[in-house]
Amino acid sequence: MTGSLAAADPVIEDVHLRSDPSRVYPTLFVPGEELSGDHSRATAVINRALALDDAEVTGALADVHLRFADRRSLDETFQRHFDTIAPRFGTHAVPSAERQLLIGAYFTHDVSPEGAALTNPSIVAHPDQAGLRAGELRFILSARAIGEGHVSSIEFRTGVVTAQGRVRLDVAGPRLETARQESPTYDRASFWAQLDELGFSGDTAHLVLDDLGPTFDRPSLEEAIARLDGHLRARRASRETMSWLKWIADNNYQVTFREGSELSERILVPTGPTESNGLEDARMVRFVGDDGIATYFATYTAYDGLNVSPQLLRTDDFRTFTAHQLSGPAAKNKGMALFPRLIGGRHACLSRWDRERSFVAWSEDGLKWGSATPIQVPGRSWDLVQLGNCGSPLETPEGWLVLTHGVGPMRTYTIGAMLLQLDDPAQVLASLATPLIAPIGDERNGYVPNVVYTCGGLVHGDLLVLPYGFGDQAITITVVDLPDLLRRLAESPPSRPRV
Repeated sequence: MTGSLAAADPVIEDVHLRSDPSRVYPTLFVPGEELSGDHSRATAVINRALALDDAEVTGALADVHLRFADRRSLDETFQRHFDTIAPRFGTHAVPSAERQLLIGAYFTHDVSPEGAALTNPSIVAHPDQAGLRAGELRFILSARAIGEGHVSSIEFRTGVVTAQGRVRLDVAGPRLETARQESPTYDRASFWAQLDELGFSGDTAHLVLDDLGPTFDRPSLEEAIARLDGHLRARRASRETMSWLKWIADNNYQVTFREGSELSERILVPTGPTESNGLEDARMVRFVGDDGIATYFATYTAYDGLNVSPQLLRTDDFRTFTAHQLSGPAAKNKGMALFPRLIGGRHACLSRWDRERSFVAWSEDGLKWGSATPIQVPGRSWDLVQLGNCGSPLETPEGWLVLTHGVGPMRTYTIGAMLLQLDDPAQVLASLATPLIAPIGDERNGYVPNVVYTCGGLVHGDLLVLPYGFGDQAITITVVDLPDLLRRLAESPPSRPRV
């Protein structure tokens, strides 16, 4: 059942999150750049803006300020975008401060990242549990926001669940803001792993990376590339290797949100080349190391418009996020989900590298993943097309509880469950014979019909708190009696597909 609880703070009592096209953020707009090839019209726009007389500039900027008065840091955004396109000015004199802001406005547009849909949530315990009543748990909910062009981003919400399973969701702020990109520290071993998979781990890669330490930053990488011999730099294979090194660096990035910003107003948008068309289906997990320190990870699908690849986000405070590329046989396609702790001293994950079956895979560092062991294969009527996990495994005394999804007739997505052995998760103890949640009634309708889907639940006492999206149009939260679910699993042997 789904419950709600009124509170003194603004809350959503009926826990149904729907897309809100008014939640927007400003970003750089270069006219014509949305077309393929070299079609930017930036120079022409700049010339026309410089031709405006001073009175027109003053009036146009005042009108923009009036119509967009509810935006935060508007002039700072305009100035930043002006500075971005300023190199195109050539021999023109530097315009006045007022004209710079107006030109920046011409190169700015609003994006409605959830204008099409808000779906595919996951949930973890909030790092701040202060100020709650007995038995309450504060949580963070992530959601996949889908906007223009079907481009996906990651948003956040916060809320509280009581010991009785009543859920209240904090009202989100009215605006969204993106993070500032920063230079991260790179790991040389990760670069080698990526270059190996690309087939560019030859002499040029050695000359660059052997000149660096186990960790390095972007300026050090650029300097190592610049030190290459001119004759070597002229070779085609060397140029391609240098390009791939920079591509890997672009995909392993760090962003930090403004201090004091609200979590519900932060949005992670496409940043690296692999995710240029979206960050999809983040599976969040609160990972606790052997030292007892908790770190938050999210595996997500990076999509560049043609290729998909699983990548990893890491954060300690939900203000600074670091993105990492993953490598190895199990780190392919969609649907990776990390276990919330080490097992036998190693990282473990669920993988769906072949797009059809569920696997367990292992890693020494959490970034390079070896071969995977299949644990679940399609074959039942409701998962005959394909199946996979629905988020990170949840630890219970009886075993790892894994929420699953299955695709059946009419591309209907349902949510199931299975139980894995704690010390050897490649061993399946039980699997529900029928779905736990299926789309019914209005939940069958939406942007993508006949779909219910989650990217992760949360155990709170004897409760399974399970947010899920339906129809790719909205999110709701249901609360399941955990002992009852475990009893049902105990009565259900592992599935035995016919083929």
